[in-house]
Amino acid sequence: MEHSKHTKLGSTEKQERGDGGSVLNGHFDGMPKRPAAGCSAAQGAECAPPRAASSVMESWKEERTRSVEDNEMSLPSLAAAYSTILRGLGEDPQRQGLLKTPWRAATAMQFFTKGYQEKIVDVLNDAIFDEDHDEMVIVKDIDMFSMCEHHLVPIFGRVHIGYLPNKRVLGLSKLARIVEIYSRRLQVQERLTKQIAVAITEALQPTGVGVVIEATHMCMVMRGVQKMNSKTVTSTMLGVFREDPKTRDEFLTLIRS
Repeated sequence: MEHSKHTKLGSTEKQERGDGGSVLNGHFDGMPKRPAAGCSAAQGAECAPPRAASSVMESWKEERTRSVEDNEMSLPSLAAAYSTILRGLGEDPQRQGLLKTPWRAATAMQFFTKGYQEKIVDVLNDAIFDEDHDEMVIVKDIDMFSMCEHHLVPIFGRVHIGYLPNKRVLGLSKLARIVEIYSRRLQVQERLTKQIAVAITEALQPTGVGVVIEATHMCMVMRGVQKMNSKTVTSTMLGVFREDPKTRDEFLTLIRS
C-alpha cells in the first residue's frame, strides 16, 4: 500500500496558491498576501516575518469557514442557482415535481458540506484524557460520506484510524466525529486522509498515527470510465507508523482482520 508524503508531527498542511492566498489544512483563507513593512512587492513572502510555531500548531482550532447565519443568507442564492441549472438541463422549474426542488437541493448541499461549520476543537472539548496507555488504539470501519470537489458527486466508504498514545487518549467517538467534519466538505480522498491524520496528531501529540480510507467515487461509477466495482485506497502514516515497519504492519493487519 502506498503511503502519503511524509508530514512532520505537529505540523499543519500548508500550500501556496498562485493568486496569493494560502491553504491551511486544505482550506483557502481567501486573503491575498501583502509584503511586510520594508519589503518590496517583488520580495513578497521571502521578506515576510516567519509565522510563529505556536500559531501553526493551533491552526486546526480556527478552521470554521461558514456559520449557520451564512447558511440562512446564502440559501436563496443557492436555490436560484439550482433553478438555473434545471433550466440549463432543459427542464421547467415551474412544473409540479420541480417546484420545491431548488430549495431542497440547496438545503441538501448545505448539509452535505456542513463540515465547514464545525471546528475540531469544538468536537473534542473535554474528550482528551490523561491515561498511562502506550498500546495501539484502533477504530475501524467508520462510515464516510463526502463530495468530490471536481464533479460534485458522492464519495463514500470506510475509514480506519489507529494511533499510539503518548500519555493521552481521545474519546473513541471523537475519532468518528473528526472523520465527519472533514468528510462533509468538498474533498479529494488524498487530502481527506491527510487532514484526519494531521488533526489527530495536533490534538493529541501521539507517538504515531495511521489513517486508511477505502472509498467508492461516483465520478468513476456514474460517468467517465464507469467502473462499478472500483475502489480507491489511500493512507497517511505519521510518526512511528511511518518510521517503524513493524508498527505499520501491525496496524494494517488489524484493520484487515
